[in-house]
Amino acid sequence: MENKNNTTEILQTKILMNTQFENINLLQIAKEKIIILTDTKVYTLHKAKFENYLVIQIPEGEQHKTQTTVDGVIQQMLQLNIDKTFTLIAVGGGVVTDLGGYVASIYKRGIPLGLVPTTILGMTDAAIGGKNGVNVGLYKNMVGTIYRPSFILYDFRFLNSLPKTQWINGFAEIIKHACIKDKAMFEDLSTKNINFYLNNTTSLISLVEKNVAIKMEIVAADEFEKADRYLLNFGHTFGHAIENKYSLPHGFAVSIGMVIASSISEKVCGLPTEDKLKIETLLQQYELPTFLENINIPEVLALLQKDKKREADAINFVILKNIGDAVTKKITFLELAQLQSA
Repeated sequence: MENKNNTTEILQTKILMNTQFENINLLQIAKEKIIILTDTKVYTLHKAKFENYLVIQIPEGEQHKTQTTVDGVIQQMLQLNIDKTFTLIAVGGGVVTDLGGYVASIYKRGIPLGLVPTTILGMTDAAIGGKNGVNVGLYKNMVGTIYRPSFILYDFRFLNSLPKTQWINGFAEIIKHACIKDKAMFEDLSTKNINFYLNNTTSLISLVEKNVAIKMEIVAADEFEKADRYLLNFGHTFGHAIENKYSLPHGFAVSIGMVIASSISEKVCGLPTEDKLKIETLLQQYELPTFLENINIPEVLALLQKDKKREADAINFVILKNIGDAVTKKITFLELAQLQSA
């Protein structure tokens, strides 16, 4: 592993790329003023890293991304006498960083926040941009805030304990970024596969940096999702509904959602059929699912009625004109149903 220490700052968030967790003292935060939030699995796998820190553990899994879990964390923080001089550092995948950001934003009306993503999905998407929150039943991220972390630290050694399934899960978001903003990255990804990145750390770090740059550029221009930030939802409209309805990993559901969105793009704005097929082929190349047997589209559409992007009888749907060129279009739920049955 390289020892390159690349620190940048966007939207007042320091990005510490390829920095070991043990070097968190570079941020000049006193160890006794840090409270770490992680899940039981990450804690068990990396226990030595957390020695001599105050640590709160939550159960692993999306099913625990709830207000009940948040309340439990806050109760423990109160018992530990955590005050506004502490920094909450969330170490884990998207569930932990989303939930940790939400806790930091509301605890005593806001305490400093740092994020250490430990998955490909977290490194390229979930930890970036300040969005956080919890699910309400089958509805994703219905409660939350936008709250900037002071820093995001990328220690790629955490990936050494990540199962291949979670690598695959994270690459859905990488492919999404290529689809909406970077045709050259899409073409480069087409020459490789998941095993290449599993075995080439330098190439992986470079790829993660590109994805962080894409997302941070979009977020910097539209932090509160009034315009271009909608583009990051490519594949997520159907994907979120499929994820919770069928208990799929996030990236797997988004992959299926991107195939659906590509098909809709072909019908409503003329995405070339060749591009649609390239997207499906690339997803399969990275071992992601592109369809779901026995999917109940009417039930999925019913879940979309609660989507955050809904406006009256329509939804802001992200479509592609070409690979690397995404736009947002209002599509009514009736049109979506008709497009899916066509």
